[in-house]
Amino acid sequence: MRALDYTALTVAVVGAVVWGLIGLFNFNLVSFLFGSMTWLSRIVYIVVGICGLYTLTFFGRIKEGEEE
Repeated sequence: MRALDYTALTVAVVGAVVWGLIGLFNFNLVSFLFGSMTWLSRIVYIVVGICGLYTLTFFGRIKEGEEE
């Protein structure tokens, strides 16, 4: 489970950096690398979204005091 946590957190951080680039410089790194709304870029957005939602479970684990 720990590997999944780190992977999801890393992908969510990368997604946050992409949104930061869009906000600061109006530069979409995903579109630059994979094209504007191609099937590959859509998959990237979906994976980042799923990882972002998964990281919400971290709040519940912090509340419970789970430590590994």
